[in-house]
Amino acid sequence: MAPEDLRKQYESGATVDELVTASGLSYGTVLNRLHDAGTVMRTSWQTRRMRQDPQARRRLAAHLRTLYEQHGATLTELAAAAGGTRRAARHLLIEAGGTVRTTQQTLRMRAAARAVERHMLALCLRARYEAGATVPDLAQQCNYSVATVYRLLHQAGTRMRPQHRHGPTRPEGKRP
Repeated sequence: MAPEDLRKQYESGATVDELVTASGLSYGTVLNRLHDAGTVMRTSWQTRRMRQDPQARRRLAAHLRTLYEQHGATLTELAAAAGGTRRAARHLLIEAGGTVRTTQQTLRMRAAARAVERHMLALCLRARYEAGATVPDLAQQCNYSVATVYRLLHQAGTRMRPQHRHGPTRPEGKRP
């Protein structure tokens, strides 16, 4: 997430903890990016006062709805982002026009997102393999087993190179 995006969200009422949850970045990285963007930091009481403001509440509710609908956050994650309870997060979500999902809907949504990520990984591995990387090298670089890399390459429709034979060389024309 770009420093300017983090700054806009922070200035609209989000806390650093909420930005960490929304962006997936570390706390220190979020702070560094906010400082890089020239953000004037608030104290906790300034944030509380800001949230008592109806406009700030609407901005927070809209932010929670975005997290919920576009990033697949759960009510528990929304509660952590808002610094409140699941019930309060649910109320804010409904205030913003959101619809609460069932647990099964959330699980299906997350499984679909993981499948897309895995497909993108498979395509990336395919491109690197076709550029000349070996399967053991890809496995080591990605911290996956060789079998997993082979499976991902197969799922991406990769045409595999012939395997090297590292045994003793045979005289020409002779077969065992």
